[in-house]
This record gives sequence, structure tokens and C-alpha cells, in this order.
Amino acid sequence: MTRPLRLRDFVEDRDGWLYAVAAYDNGERAGCVLRYVPDSAGDRVRRGTGERYRKLDFPEAYARIAAEKPGYLDLLHRIPLDEIAAVHKPEEVFPAVLSRDERVRRLADALELAPGSAGCTGSLLVGLEGPASDIDLVVYGQTWYRTQMLLPQAIRAGLVDDLSEELWQRVYAKRRPELTYEAFRLHEARKWNRGQIGGTYFDLLFSRDYAAIDPVPIPKGPVLGRAAIEAIVTDASLAYDVPAVYVVDHPDVSRVLSFTHTYAGQALRGETIEAKGVLEAHGDEHWLVVGTSREPVGEYILSKTLLESG
Repeated sequence: MTRPLRLRDFVEDRDGWLYAVAAYDNGERAGCVLRYVPDSAGDRVRRGTGERYRKLDFPEAYARIAAEKPGYLDLLHRIPLDEIAAVHKPEEVFPAVLSRDERVRRLADALELAPGSAGCTGSLLVGLEGPASDIDLVVYGQTWYRTQMLLPQAIRAGLVDDLSEELWQRVYAKRRPELTYEAFRLHEARKWNRGQIGGTYFDLLFSRDYAAIDPVPIPKGPVLGRAAIEAIVTDASLAYDVPAVYVVDHPDVSRVLSFTHTYAGQALRGETIEAKGVLEAHGDEHWLVVGTSREPVGEYILSKTLLESG
């Protein structure tokens, strides 16, 4: 392995199971989530091999790991590095994806993506895409913020499309956030991290540059209970990372973390947020964690500043 694993890479174990890397601390065991498994009745056919696969939802993935590979079971699925048979890196596979997928090629051109600055994760990365597959475009480091600024320009120029109202409704139904649809749309409208091209939905996903990878793990701290706070965001520089981090000015809580994409980029520096989640102790600090499940019930982050001005 010439370069370290990072968020949104995929790894493959000896049984051909495919996992999305979901952490930066991968020094001894890769922190991942199982996404695809070989299945003779599966609806995905892998490019180059013809082998059939099936995509697993999160509860099924954790149940499958618990039943068949309990040694991998943790907050994430933790795979010893010597049990990884293959590593799939979006930036390395991107030239091949561009050569075979005209939609991705048009998107890369519209967003002026230079070689090595981006790639496709998900099904396109591991050759399991179909005609209706979404495009999960991962962009690295500071290039992500430049791409975010270019997206509305590309929409105005007609190079890509904004989401239709119907598609926004579908995204809202899929995410099932603890926000009204109107509040959800108001927050999402300024993020500029999704759109459509040729009728295909795409996400712009952040991952750090290799030079910025911090391998220090973010362990689960002792749970102090559930809490709701109101606080001013003092640092939102990692608001699109995983976890999204909001450093806040609050008498009891030093930061708010979100492990669900729904609340990435939810607030800007200087804004007042309202957040509800699980309070954890981390040394001398208390962190409020939002997204303790895939579809967190009763957990949310909202920008009061945005709602009051919108």
C-alpha cells in the first residue's frame, strides 16, 4: 500500500466483500462499512469479472458482520490491514471511469477538475454501477471548496442542472431529517454539494488531502445523556468532513460532531446553531454527537441565524 487509506476509498477482503472506508485512523485496522457482497442472485454485475453482487443497507451490513466476521465488529467495521486483498482509490481509478462514462466526463469538465484532485467512490469505483446509479464524486482538500463555488456557475451556464423539486422531495424522504421540509431546503440550498447531469443525481463529497490526514482516532466517549444546546459556531472548517465538526462557544460543550451527511455544512462560522444529540465526555471537554444512527431520530443541527434571516 503506497499511500494511506483515507475517507471514501474502498477496500476488499479475501472473500470479495467490499467496504467503504469511513475513517482516517487506519494504521492497524481499516475503519469501514460493508457495502457490497458477492451474491449469485444479486442485481449488480461487476465490471471485468461478471460476478454478481448485492448492496447491503446499514442494518443488514452490521448484522452480516456480526454473524460471519465478528472480529471486524466495532463502531465501524475494523479490518486488519493484512486481511485486505485489494484497495480501490477514487483518484487512481478516475481516468478509467472518465473514459467509460460520458456523464462523469461532462461533470468533471464542468467543474474543472484537475487529475488527482477528484474521483468517484461508491459503485463507480468498484465497477458495480448500473445505468441508474448516482455519481458519488469525491473531491480532495481545498479543491472541494473551489468546486463548491464553481457548481452554481456551472448550473447557470447550463452545464449541469440543479435538483428538480421532485428530486429534492426524494432526497428529503431518504434522509428523513428532524427538520421540516422548508427548513431542510433552506439549509441545503446554500451548500452547493449536489445536482444532476444528464438526468443523473450526483453528490460532491469531501475528503482530506493526504498531507492533511490526521490519524488520531475519534473514539466514542463516555455517554452523559442526551442534550440540546444553542451555541455560536467559532470554527466550521471541517463542516463537510466525516465527522462534520463544529467548534462552538458554549459554557458546557466545546464542539458538535455530526456523523450523518444530512448535517454536513449545516452552519457557517459566526452563526448560532441549535443542536440536539448525545453528550459525550472527551477528557476535559464535552462533545455533542449528532448521528448516532444512520437516520438519527430526535437528533439534528440547524442554523438559527439562517432560519431567522430566510
